Amino acid sequence: MEAKDLKAIIEQVLQEMNVSSDEKAAPEATAAPAPAAECKDGISLEIPKKGVKLEPSVIEDGCLPDITEIDIRTQYLVENPVNKEAYAEQKYLAPCRLGIGKAGARYKTLPQLEFRAAHSAAQDAVFNDVDEEFVKNQGLFIVQTQCDSKDTYLTRPDLGRKLSPEAVETIKEKCKKNPTVQIYVADGLSSAAVAANIGDLLPAILQGLESYNIDYGTPFFVKYGRVAVEDEISEITGADVVCTLIGERPGLITATSMSAYIAYKATVGMPEARRTVLSNIHSAGTVPAEAGAHIAEIIKIMLERKVSGTELKL
Repeated sequence: MEAKDLKAIIEQVLQEMNVSSDEKAAPEATAAPAPAAECKDGISLEIPKKGVKLEPSVIEDGCLPDITEIDIRTQYLVENPVNKEAYAEQKYLAPCRLGIGKAGARYKTLPQLEFRAAHSAAQDAVFNDVDEEFVKNQGLFIVQTQCDSKDTYLTRPDLGRKLSPEAVETIKEKCKKNPTVQIYVADGLSSAAVAANIGDLLPAILQGLESYNIDYGTPFFVKYGRVAVEDEISEITGADVVCTLIGERPGLITATSMSAYIAYKATVGMPEARRTVLSNIHSAGTVPAEAGAHIAEIIKIMLERKVSGTELKL
């Protein structure tokens, strides 16, 4: 192809884009963007004129607010509902992705962005480790299971149920022998849950146990821990009751949910039915301080009745 033919094609394309060759040669002479336009969801975006190159300042000025701050229980995007008030009331009682509306056959843009943000938060919660400085600031020492990495933890659940030899020795050395209750924290499948809840949850449990005059051992942190590692910890410490505070598998409603798994006289290989569980501990569920008081009460009842799990009728 000759140079003149190529130039003619370029000129034609630029003409169709409403941009002249002179404008292309001098991008600094671009026109100012059009005034801001109000979108339907109340979010202001700047819309550039046709043929105008988008500069970084235009893109930054058009950023959306932090969509993770939106309470989806109060978000109602269905157009022309039959009974919006009744449906919205039911929606508020269960933080599910309901009433998010559609644009044709797809979700609206805002719910789609919220979905992607929640998915990203869930991935971060699973793959990130709990900050060791945070753990130490909570007054907890750190031990590790037989998992040597996050990848091993995710692919070998069995190794997350067993302490490393070093961890066994550390617990024997640093923990109180034969306490009535032994409490520890594990990262589980959500590092974000530990960071969000332990600062309020653990002190609330200890305060509750003290109010009942119940003796407890030395709390600590287990890295790459699964729930059943509490059975080995129970045998090592000789505790009557062992309580695991662990980050739960994140979903698309929250990535910071935590659970407490509590067992009376736990032993390695015991059936799962012997565990009592208090779940959904997070800011939009059972708040950590309230959960801590409830856990202390459960432990008190467990010690009185000397059973846990399905045999414990609360």
